Amino acid sequence: MTLPPSADAYIKMLRFVAAKTERTDPRITAMMDLLLEAARGFEANGVLHLSAQQLPLAARAFAGVAAFLQQRILPSAVAAGNATGESQVRWAIEIAMTSVNSLLTGAATIEDAGATLTLDGQIDR
Repeated sequence: MTLPPSADAYIKMLRFVAAKTERTDPRITAMMDLLLEAARGFEANGVLHLSAQQLPLAARAFAGVAAFLQQRILPSAVAAGNATGESQVRWAIEIAMTSVNSLLTGAATIEDAGATLTLDGQIDR
């Protein structure tokens, strides 16, 4: 699989958010573990395999990534005039939000079998 140019940066961002987030309770720990699992899966083969029960939690995790990037990273890239960094962060926010939408839709429609989240934020059943 050929990854888009911003994919490597996105994978690094997932790891960064997981590392910077305080694991203050089991739910947050589970979300950060899912982000690390996503980074490994995206890096290895461009996908993250999830059980049906993991879909809502994964959606929250990716929403957190989008919020973190939008609130903390994007303003710095813009202020520094870093066009490449800004483009990568905006792409990562877009993919994270696409993932949220796909995961929430999947959570509402997938009952037993799990799903596979692709690097571009789509669900493949």
